Amino acid sequence: MSVLPLSPADSPWFRTSAAANLVDPHGALRPTIFEEMTGLAMQHNAINLGQGFPDTDGPAELADIAASFIVNDDATARRNQYAPGSGILPLREAIARHQQRYYGIQLDPAVDILVSTGATEALAASLLAFLSPGDEVVTFEPFYDSYAAITALANAKLVPVPLTLAETGTRPDLDRFRAAVTDKTRIILLNSPHNPCGVVFTAEELRVIADAAIEHNCLIISDEVYEHLTFGVPHVPIATLDGAFERTITISSAGKAFSMTGWKVGWASGPAELIAAVKSVKQFLSYSSGPAYQPAVAHGLDNGDAWFSALKAELQAGRDILVSGLREAGLTVLEPEGTYFAIADTRSLGVSSAADLARLLPEHGGVAGIPLEVFAIPEHQAPLASWMRFAFCKRPEILYDAVARLKVGLPRTAAVLRDSQRHVSERSPK
Repeated sequence: MSVLPLSPADSPWFRTSAAANLVDPHGALRPTIFEEMTGLAMQHNAINLGQGFPDTDGPAELADIAASFIVNDDATARRNQYAPGSGILPLREAIARHQQRYYGIQLDPAVDILVSTGATEALAASLLAFLSPGDEVVTFEPFYDSYAAITALANAKLVPVPLTLAETGTRPDLDRFRAAVTDKTRIILLNSPHNPCGVVFTAEELRVIADAAIEHNCLIISDEVYEHLTFGVPHVPIATLDGAFERTITISSAGKAFSMTGWKVGWASGPAELIAAVKSVKQFLSYSSGPAYQPAVAHGLDNGDAWFSALKAELQAGRDILVSGLREAGLTVLEPEGTYFAIADTRSLGVSSAADLARLLPEHGGVAGIPLEVFAIPEHQAPLASWMRFAFCKRPEILYDAVARLKVGLPRTAAVLRDSQRHVSERSPK
């Protein structure tokens, strides 16, 4: 007999898991697609282009700074104890200087900035701070899976607006977006540069989003963790548009900017009253973290211009290797304007399910990728069923190896899948 007072469907953990596509048709929990694909990649010694993490670390000088704070001769300096709940002041000051230098955004580091345990915690604290049961969150789909999970945890409703996927470019459908934003909308959750599709929203598109937020008096949470990873197009923070700053919480992270994803140092910035509300929730999640990493990130933000330029060039080269290779393998690929992901349509291989293909690809093709449908709500997965996401934040030699494997392995894996499906069909009762 269960000791739980609620049925699973009534439980916050179940809502959260179901929203993230972690509940199978029988109601049982299943691992995340990232955990599953990483496990298959390890099992078959495949190149993992599924999960988005670089295969080299970021600037050595940042690691040296962090190490010097962890190991020091003065035990009374208390460098390994709790950091202030809002983050150390030098980091908040560096974030303010960064926003001013790059975007002309004026922030008071004392009250307008909150350091978090990665960007996902900042997202969670921001959504939980402002959502009430029944509120609606409008976002563009496909979307980072945490968006649906956290919204469900708050017992709110995610309203996804599908992006238009076309060879001429991935763009938001602004008419559908305008129709989706209503007086029930509490938050517009924006991600630009966009994971998983790589689109970078233009100033004109952002203007439409900001105007909708103003018209319906809702907040904007802007996830900008890939802000320095754009290729030939500028990143425009929505907070720079007239009328947007006062209703916008901007979120970013050192993990993507400095290729230090394991450090989990993120931040939220915006008007003091919004940040105070986010802090009121965040302080009961992790309170503080990363006391040794925060001064290193502060140094990086103040001295990172050359690093950002080099990383952008390196990733653009990686993008070109992967996109070219996938196209040579016969796939339709949407060239990303930013992030370190590219999405490809596998229909040319004669298969209808990229999820089935992805589960066989590590064994038969030597590469792991992620089916794009996991980044959508179930009702919207069908148009994405043949698409896959691949990461290009790897060394050139790894990407060339992956491309060589894919050129042979994709058609071979598709043949294995078709053969398997034919046998299943033949065994099915007529």
